[in-house]
Amino acid sequence: MKARDSQLSERLQTGFLGVIAFALILFLLVQAKFLLICLAFAIIIFSLTSDAISAFARLKVPNWLATTLALIAIAVGLLWAATTVVAQVNEVVTISIQYSDRAQAVLSALSERWGPKAQESIATFLGSVDMAGWLRSAAGQASNLISGSVLIVIFVGFMFGERIWFPVKIERLTGNPARAAEVTAIIHSIMHRVNRYLVVKAAINAVTAALIWLVFRFAGLELAGAIATLTFILKFIPTIGSIIATVITVAVVLAQTGTLSMTLGVGGAVAAVHFIIGNFFEPALLGQTLRLSSFGIVLALAFWGAIWGLAGTFLAVPIMVAVMIVCSHVSWLRPVAVLISQEGLPEAEARGVRLRA
Repeated sequence: MKARDSQLSERLQTGFLGVIAFALILFLLVQAKFLLICLAFAIIIFSLTSDAISAFARLKVPNWLATTLALIAIAVGLLWAATTVVAQVNEVVTISIQYSDRAQAVLSALSERWGPKAQESIATFLGSVDMAGWLRSAAGQASNLISGSVLIVIFVGFMFGERIWFPVKIERLTGNPARAAEVTAIIHSIMHRVNRYLVVKAAINAVTAALIWLVFRFAGLELAGAIATLTFILKFIPTIGSIIATVITVAVVLAQTGTLSMTLGVGGAVAAVHFIIGNFFEPALLGQTLRLSSFGIVLALAFWGAIWGLAGTFLAVPIMVAVMIVCSHVSWLRPVAVLISQEGLPEAEARGVRLRA
């Protein structure tokens, strides 16, 4: 009886400690989110550029020279991308505020046709939506990209400096070469899968953005470049990114033209582009890269979006891929990997390798 009570007490203590640890981790994720978001993006960029540096090394280029060139390219690219996004968002904000009265007039005219109840509902909705405030808030958040880009470059620079010591540190942490090789294989698997996903996804997003740009130019609308840029970025958010991009596009077209026919025409063309690419080309090109459950992706989007905001929705898929691969190699965590995988086969590349707990 005493032994049973002792076991129950130990389980309760373990459960309470687990809850406390989870709450502490959640608190740290929220409080240090800017630092952690920059660190996460720095790790992804470091992973993407490490393969390029290795390729240069095979061409007899000195490692220090390849690393320096890569760091300069990252710094220039990030700062250019950050300033471009800020400029495009500010342009969308400025023009949308200028034309917001026109859009409200169109909605009011439509509500009069649909009757007094619809008119009252639309008036209530328009009164509750502070579009100008929301757009200014978005512009303010976009301005943080520049300071974040500087911090990311600093992180990546230190990672490059420590790059040659990573294998030695892993071997000393694990205690033996065999276990170090297993850990290294897991890290390479995560890097390979995330890198392939991001490269293919970026190509798909670029094609989608180009088509949206053509639609805007053909219709003679402003903000073609800005909407194309926002589409490219938002498409990195799985499932809901295309929906958000389409809604923003329709709102901008309505604000610019003030006509329902043009709004429906351009909105229909944009929705068709997202639908065709998202349902036919994207699955064919990505194939089995992710192997993630759709429901798991939605949960990850909700969780990381609630903690880290918009940046969390971008990082949700890479983080989920890393979690699934790690869990698939650890025996007592494999059920988690099975649950968040698409077909219950979390890691096809595992080949029977498991890390001991």
